[in-house]
Amino acid sequence: MILSLFVMKMDKYRFDGIFTDGREIYTTNLTPGKNVYGENLVKIENVEYRAWNPKRSKLGAMLLKGSSYFPFTQTSKVLYLGAASGTTSSHISDICIEGILYCIEFSPRSFRDLISVCEFRKNMLPILADASKPDEYSAIVGCVDVVYMDIAQREQSSIFIKNMKKYCKSGGLGIMAIKARSIDVSEKPENIFSKVKKELSGEFEVLELINLEPFEKDHASIVVRHP
Repeated sequence: MILSLFVMKMDKYRFDGIFTDGREIYTTNLTPGKNVYGENLVKIENVEYRAWNPKRSKLGAMLLKGSSYFPFTQTSKVLYLGAASGTTSSHISDICIEGILYCIEFSPRSFRDLISVCEFRKNMLPILADASKPDEYSAIVGCVDVVYMDIAQREQSSIFIKNMKKYCKSGGLGIMAIKARSIDVSEKPENIFSKVKKELSGEFEVLELINLEPFEKDHASIVVRHP
């Protein structure tokens, strides 16, 4: 859906590459006229913006919950674990226009949808692989500035740690979406968040832990820095 609103004002958000109309957040559309997941497209003064739905994107939710960290820049190299059909990765693609996103996805069905998105976004490289086996894509993925992970696996922490150690540069940041119910349905989510924080703090500098409610139930995002 495209909305041309010339009376509307778009301001810069707290981080480069993100904008707001005072209610929602947006990224500039790398592929004008095309949306990815049914999000609204807003055109102002010949610039087209894509609404970033925090209920469809944990990174978007993290931003609206007041995160102090957003490491994505125009030239960032990003390893995205669990890219699914390309919802969040497409917004990162809008920002990293001179960088590259290595999009790892394990599900063949989601991967087909991801390929359709990457076809029009040349800074997104789809890779069908298992994130728990980072050596599988070592011939394609090099050293990156940012590792972002959003996967529904019990061993989320260990998968994240392995990929951070193998691919993230020294001083680079990692962001992990913690899915509490995928780790343990019987444990309180707050306890799981604390456990994950303790596990990651043994390997990296933990910068931030944010509960993503009300946008995402039983989810949190954690930001770490590679030594």
